[in-house]
Amino acid sequence: MNQVNAKTIIVDYDMGNLFSVEHACNKVGLPVAISSDPKEILNAPALILPGVGAFADAMQNLMKFNLVEVIRDFAASGKPLMGICLGMQLLFTESEEFGHTKGLGIIDGRVTKFPKISPTGKHLPIPQINWNQIIKPESDSDAWENSPLFQNENGDYMYFIHSFYTIPERQSDILTLTNYEGFEYCSAIHRENVFALQFHPEKSGEKGILIYRSFRDMVMERVHN
Repeated sequence: MNQVNAKTIIVDYDMGNLFSVEHACNKVGLPVAISSDPKEILNAPALILPGVGAFADAMQNLMKFNLVEVIRDFAASGKPLMGICLGMQLLFTESEEFGHTKGLGIIDGRVTKFPKISPTGKHLPIPQINWNQIIKPESDSDAWENSPLFQNENGDYMYFIHSFYTIPERQSDILTLTNYEGFEYCSAIHRENVFALQFHPEKSGEKGILIYRSFRDMVMERVHN
């Protein structure tokens, strides 16, 4: 396959909002294809792992399509991988959703449910379904600028819908934080070629589309180099 003409693959494992992600990619001019074919995935210049639904069901589907090792191998290849919502959570070691389920183990850490009460004593509606801000951690150095958020601003509002959140073991993996009624959690991660978001950029207006545009630029730069 000619790498210059190759398409970024949106992984199809019967658990994702595939067409809204495809539409966002088309809008910014990122050539994409929807596929569950391991060969196509491994040959792609970049990968997008979307997801909506339960963690255990998603992992079961990934195993059914023989994609667990494929996605792990892709992440190890150094090529850009973007996870969205459940797709971000699947990258982690394990989840506590409906029991204990092992994840892809690409990012060290776990997935757990929002507490019912925030540290400030406020009741947390679960799931969180609203617009909320993404905030640069105080410890952040150049991580934001070296990620697909580099064209976004600290404090941009994005669209969230989720009941579970991630706890990375490495602080350096945390790209953004979000405050939900006084409860602060990790809302995006970035480690080398792996970039993932708890929110839905394709549903977040122009600020979200900007992320897809930046991801496109990073993919195309890698392809042409």
